[in-house]
Amino acid sequence: MSFPPGPGRPDGLSPYTGWERRHWTALADRLLGALDAHRSPGGARILLPGPNSSYGPESDGLEGYARSFLLAGFRIAGERGADPTGLLERYAAGLAAGTDPRHPEAWPRPDHLDQAKVEAASIALILQLTKPWLWDRLDDRVRQTTVAWLSSVVGQSYPPINWVWFRIVVESFLREAGGPWSATDIEQDLAVHASLRRADGWLSDGQERAYDHYTGWALHTYPLLWTELFDVTGSLCPEPLRSTWGADLARYLDDAVHLVGADGAPLMQGRSLIYRFASAAPLWTGAISGDSPLPPGLTRRAASGMVDHFARHGVPDAEGLLTLGWHHPWPGMRQAYSGPGSPYWAAKGMLGLMLPADHPVWTATEEPLPVERNDEARVVTAPGWLVSARRRDGIVTVLNHGTDHARPGEPRTDAPLYARLGYSTATVPPLTGPTVHDPVDNTVALLDRDGRASHRTGFRTRYAEELPHGVLAAVSSGRVHWVDASGDAAADHGSGRTGAVTPGPEVTVASVVRDGLEVRLVRVDGPPGPGIRLRLGGWPLAAATRPASETSGEGRPLGEPYAVAATDQLTSGLRGLTGYESAGVLVEQDTSPLGSWTAIPWLITRTPPVPTVLGAVVTLGRDSTPPGSPALTVGPDGDGGHVARIRWADGATTNVSIPGPE
Repeated sequence: MSFPPGPGRPDGLSPYTGWERRHWTALADRLLGALDAHRSPGGARILLPGPNSSYGPESDGLEGYARSFLLAGFRIAGERGADPTGLLERYAAGLAAGTDPRHPEAWPRPDHLDQAKVEAASIALILQLTKPWLWDRLDDRVRQTTVAWLSSVVGQSYPPINWVWFRIVVESFLREAGGPWSATDIEQDLAVHASLRRADGWLSDGQERAYDHYTGWALHTYPLLWTELFDVTGSLCPEPLRSTWGADLARYLDDAVHLVGADGAPLMQGRSLIYRFASAAPLWTGAISGDSPLPPGLTRRAASGMVDHFARHGVPDAEGLLTLGWHHPWPGMRQAYSGPGSPYWAAKGMLGLMLPADHPVWTATEEPLPVERNDEARVVTAPGWLVSARRRDGIVTVLNHGTDHARPGEPRTDAPLYARLGYSTATVPPLTGPTVHDPVDNTVALLDRDGRASHRTGFRTRYAEELPHGVLAAVSSGRVHWVDASGDAAADHGSGRTGAVTPGPEVTVASVVRDGLEVRLVRVDGPPGPGIRLRLGGWPLAAATRPASETSGEGRPLGEPYAVAATDQLTSGLRGLTGYESAGVLVEQDTSPLGSWTAIPWLITRTPPVPTVLGAVVTLGRDSTPPGSPALTVGPDGDGGHVARIRWADGATTNVSIPGPE
């Protein structure tokens, strides 16, 4: 596929995006220059327009300073200290004011405000990166107040997630600056990181099944930057540990580059999506550390594609600012900790600017993304994902049978950005409105007599594997539940909500995907209760105008209902193969950051869905003509489970096991 060109001509070094290093530096200078109008008189706070976070304006002003300081530091380091616009002077003034407890712009201390623990790490990282040009030239008083402010992290409590790296970075800077630090703190934090390691180089951001972009822009980025920028390898970081992290990153990047759409869109899954192209951070980390398995031209193509994706959709805005949203400001993407400076963690995606202009990642010719070379089908074991992408439409889809930001058996509502059955580079679940906690899109839900949808969070992954003929299959099971999460209907993107729980029966869901076409199978074990029906939801489409829709209507033979929603860019479809009795398309307004209108096709049973296996074809693509529908037969396997036999349109057959209850 071809897309509108980037800021440069799509030829020469950058035949795919048109982005060369000069375009990256121009974007950085525009972003940094736009902040001057919002800098406080002393320079310690950058107070951007928009609603404050739950921490308040003092914290938000610090956040604006610290996160933009990341970008300024990368820019200065890549030019080996050259600073024609005076960035160092402005940030030095802010550092002096912010760390002085007597100054009216003094920053909240990390031991008094949790968010300051996060921002302290950005400040310490850039002080280390730019040491010859900033830290070494500060007067003694400013160095003393900075050390005093940073040292308040020592011995403090940090949650056992990506946050442990914030303390490691700060205390490592203090160690080299002659300030107080704790070897015990760092040892404990490294132990937490080790506990987060999972299969194939992936990391979970906590002991829950929390797989998202934090894996890359935090848990893979900080460890190797730590070993590159600080004198820790062989002392605080033994050589074998450094090698383990490098191998983890290499394996992770092999998966991560397959999650970028041909239009540069990253996978729209997980919390804090307002950081946008921060998802490019691990790509740059691999180039900086030398651990990346990707050719330099592929690294730049993927990273430039992400930045270009947002640039072509109006990011930054007309004033040069990053807003709380995706392609444009969208309040529904805010979380409690999100302030107007939060989006500037996107600077992590511009980490490559610290590399000089003659580095191979800048001089190599762009190479195509995996989705631009071939159709893709792979299993990503740790998060339980089936990754499918087709070269003809450039969309990457993920079918999710292992991620819900919870532990097995934990009865929460389904967090929209974690527990859905599918995510892609072209769609996003509704993030506001009633379907956030009464889910329709990419769900299999039992509806009680009041029409309330059940939730699947706490399910178990049974298996995820590759089969012959380019087929991927995954199965997950769990006892569904209804949760009384009454009250504020705002989305909780980070985790589901708790409340009074009504348990339901065990529901097993299987996804079988080939060439981008999914057969979704469902079995309910145990009586679901009187009046219970089963509803299956498809991919959500969003657009500026109301999507078109078509359904089979009433009176169709059992197993034949269908529903289709379409925009001028995408088509989402469902077709029943067995067990479903009617179909429809749910249409909502103002629930998606991708457009004013959202449409979600669905299928439903009229009677309790037992004892049978229900089957449906689920499609998402740019082609308005759906692929040929497969045929499905299901029989018992003699061990309490079932075997589904799928005959694809080209005659190939696939047998899939749907295991019985555990």
